Amino acid sequence: MKLITAVIRPERVQQVKEALFQAGISGITLSRVSGHGGEQEVVEHYRGTRVMVEFHDKVEVRMAVSEPFVQAAIDAIVRGARTGEVGDGKIFVQNLDRVVRIRTGEQDNAALTPVTETRLTPA
Repeated sequence: MKLITAVIRPERVQQVKEALFQAGISGITLSRVSGHGGEQEVVEHYRGTRVMVEFHDKVEVRMAVSEPFVQAAIDAIVRGARTGEVGDGKIFVQNLDRVVRIRTGEQDNAALTPVTETRLTPA
């Protein structure tokens, strides 16, 4: 089991969500975040004063997936998020030691949203 975290452009959320759903991954969490990576700093004017914008608005997408869905999730995120410009984002993949579904007490793979591996094969 892996925890996949992607930091993407806010305007690409819909495309990433659709790509994940097409890959059979529907359990996601979104958070609005700010960050600074490879993008250049932007100077804006606010109430007549020049302001340096060092942090850019981003969206963090998180999902827990079983091993067969790790690469499918990564591919879906890249397909939905890539514009080819600096600032497209990053994907982080971490090991998950344990998952517990609070409602039922199911653990580990059983606690993840059930989807069959056959949906991974291209049609």
